[in-house]
Amino acid sequence: MIRRFCQRGFLKPEKVEEYRALHAAAWPDVLKTIRECNLQNYSISILGEMVVAYFEYTGEDYEADMRKMEADPVTQEWWKHTKPCFARHDEGVYYEDMEEIFYLK
Repeated sequence: MIRRFCQRGFLKPEKVEEYRALHAAAWPDVLKTIRECNLQNYSISILGEMVVAYFEYTGEDYEADMRKMEADPVTQEWWKHTKPCFARHDEGVYYEDMEEIFYLK
């Protein structure tokens, strides 16, 4: 079964270009971990300072796969660069799940 996720977050105005540049050259080992954690069709879109992420989860245990991702040393290093770009970094708020209200297959 596929679970679809849509999330949004807000960047600091002065960090928008840095966040764009990071994702224009995403680290191969981070992408490998994303795939190994059963995420696919992952995209990030931007409008001003708002970022929206969409991905599909195809695994059996989302929480376990997210713990695996959090434990990955390369992903931890990646997050040292990406997380400070978020407006609510000091509060530990990054992407927040949005509620799906419509889906047409």
